[in-house]
Amino acid sequence: MQIKSSHSHLNGEECMLVHYQKLWTDIQAVIESVDAEACRIRVFTEKDGQENLLVSPEEINKRFKDGFESRGWQQRRAAFWVTHNENLLRNVRGMSGDEQRCKIEETEHETVRPYNRTCFVKDRVAVELQLDDYAFTTCELFSEHLSSYVSDIIDVGIAVLPVKELEREMSSGVPCYERNLPSVLRQGRGVPPVPLVFIGMAP
Repeated sequence: MQIKSSHSHLNGEECMLVHYQKLWTDIQAVIESVDAEACRIRVFTEKDGQENLLVSPEEINKRFKDGFESRGWQQRRAAFWVTHNENLLRNVRGMSGDEQRCKIEETEHETVRPYNRTCFVKDRVAVELQLDDYAFTTCELFSEHLSSYVSDIIDVGIAVLPVKELEREMSSGVPCYERNLPSVLRQGRGVPPVPLVFIGMAP
């Protein structure tokens, strides 16, 4: 794979180049190590009965996982506790998960335990590979990195998406770079309020 296009939001790429050059090199190396043709293993049957091989998102995910983990990046899953009471939510914000739960249960409100999942994290940089259903991509772009940034876990978020050239060779429902970049640009300069780098990858 190669980086076909990129967009720096709130100086995300500049921050990578100045403060996290080694991690930026890691990200580029992992993308370049993935062979799109080797991931062409999903069979799709056309209406005329002919079978075509499509690039498998699952296979790309697997190869990204192997590439990042071999370089010391780790997947992160952070659970927290919430309830329906707005004032209580404001009071427990910033507490650890156990502290949140105790505080909510003291008030006899019902507790709910969601979680945030990040694909790969290393030294205050997070990388999200966006190959899931495109209906949820914008939400993930805006919420996952922002949550980690507000919690002082990361300084920069990286979102990697296929460009249209690659997306055409994959199964339906996969998001593409060209479709999601306008979702960020139309929000204006300061939204979301977290430094990001959007990367469009192609074979």
